[in-house]
Amino acid sequence: MALDRLDALLQRFSFDTRMFNAGALCGVNDFLPEPGLGQLHLIRRGHVDITHADAREAVSVDGPSLLFYPRPVAHRFVTDALSGADLVCAHVCFNQGGGSPLAEALPAFVTMPLAELDGTAAVLEVLFDEAFGHQCGRRSVVNRLFEVVLIQILRKLLQAGKVDVGLLAGLAHPQLARSLVAMHERPAHTWSLATLAGEAGLSRSAFASTFRKTVGLTPGDYLGQWRVSIAQDLLRKGRPLKWIVDEVGYGSEAALSRAFKARCGVSPRDWKRCESA
Repeated sequence: MALDRLDALLQRFSFDTRMFNAGALCGVNDFLPEPGLGQLHLIRRGHVDITHADAREAVSVDGPSLLFYPRPVAHRFVTDALSGADLVCAHVCFNQGGGSPLAEALPAFVTMPLAELDGTAAVLEVLFDEAFGHQCGRRSVVNRLFEVVLIQILRKLLQAGKVDVGLLAGLAHPQLARSLVAMHERPAHTWSLATLAGEAGLSRSAFASTFRKTVGLTPGDYLGQWRVSIAQDLLRKGRPLKWIVDEVGYGSEAALSRAFKARCGVSPRDWKRCESA
C-alpha cells in the first residue's frame, strides 16, 4: 500500500474553511489579520497586485490563481478600479489555532495558477458556480469545496518539494517520510533512534543527520513535540489527562506533565485553563 503522508496529520489536526467574500473586488482592498485564522483566496478572473505588511516581495497575478495564507498576515489587493477581479475568499481555521503542526509546517504565503492543481478543475467549477450563484445552502457547499481545494494544495506542496526545512520537507523526503508517518500514526510506540532509522531504511547516524538537516529538529525533539501537540488537541476536546497519557506514550501523568511544561512553559492543567478563558 502506498505511503499516505497526509492522512495521520489530517485525522489528528483538521481544519475548517468559511467563505467570507464572493464577488468582484475593485480598486484597493485591505485584508487585516485575524488571530488564529488564515485566508485562502481563489481568483476566477482579473489582474491582482498583492502587497504585504511584513514587507515581503510584492506579487502580481493574472487570471485564475490561488493565494493562500496559512497564518494571519495583513495583505492588500489592488485591482482595476472599474473592471476589478472576481474572487472567492475563505477564512481557514486550523482547529488547534496557532499551535497546529500542520499550520506551522506551511509556508507563510503560497500562490500558484489554479491550473497547477491537478484534478481540481471540476471542483473549482462547482465552487465558483455555487459561490456566485443563489442556490439554497450555497455557503455550506462552498465551505466543503474549499476544504477539498486546501487538501489539494497540501498535496501539491508535498509533490513539488519546494519547502526546504520543516515537517513538509521531511514528508517530501522519500526515506524520512516513512519515519515521520510511523510517528504520526503510532505516537505511543516506544520509539528509539534505531527503530526510527529502521523505518527510514537508513543507518542511525545517517538518519539522525538527515532528519535534523531536513526537519530542523532531532528525531527525539520532533517526537516529543508531536506528542505534546496531540496532548493539547485532546485537552481541548475535554479528554482527562489520565486518559491522554497512554495515547501519547508517557508512563504516567507526572511524566507527561514534565514533558508538557518543558515545551509549553506551563502544566497541562494551567494550559487548558488559559485556553478556556
